[in-house]
Amino acid sequence: MNIKLVYIEDNLGKEWKAYFSDCKDVEIIKGDITLLKSDAIVSPANSFGFMDGSLDYVLSERFGWNIQENLQEQIYNSDEGELLVGQTITLETGDAEVPYLISAPTMRVPMNFNIATSVNPYLAMKAILIACKKHPQIDSVSIPGLCTGCGRMPHHIAAKQMFLAYEEIILEKKRVYKEFGDAQRFQYELNENGLIWHH
Repeated sequence: MNIKLVYIEDNLGKEWKAYFSDCKDVEIIKGDITLLKSDAIVSPANSFGFMDGSLDYVLSERFGWNIQENLQEQIYNSDEGELLVGQTITLETGDAEVPYLISAPTMRVPMNFNIATSVNPYLAMKAILIACKKHPQIDSVSIPGLCTGCGRMPHHIAAKQMFLAYEEIILEKKRVYKEFGDAQRFQYELNENGLIWHH
């Protein structure tokens, strides 16, 4: 698997390099993610398949607006009627250079409240990597920053969450939670700004 982490903001690239520097299957690239050739590109959209803003708008322009229609149809026909954070749908694009698009919501609807304190990049990254591993024709994937746009998550937190997901899915370092406190501690490790219930 060749994982391409693509950034525009230098600080995000710096944080990714700090976490992924020893990962030989990860490339960290500054530039326009829509211009890269790869088997799949990630759309960090929303749970309802609207692809008319930010990066998704550019992807819709490139692949054709029918990709939004196809995505929304699959979401509508799903049991949930929405694509939850931590789930993905993989679509064919009809584009020879990027044949697949992976829709992986990082938020239910676009918002900048509560996202920065979430674990959404971790959940989305896990789902993206699982989708790639299970798909026989995806050997390379281009991934943008998750929750670092309108979600306003600090780059170091988003980068750490994406790395911990990579560690678990690609390096197969599955975590064991022997007691509930283990899960709470890992939750805090994922996001130092998150709120943990206690009594």
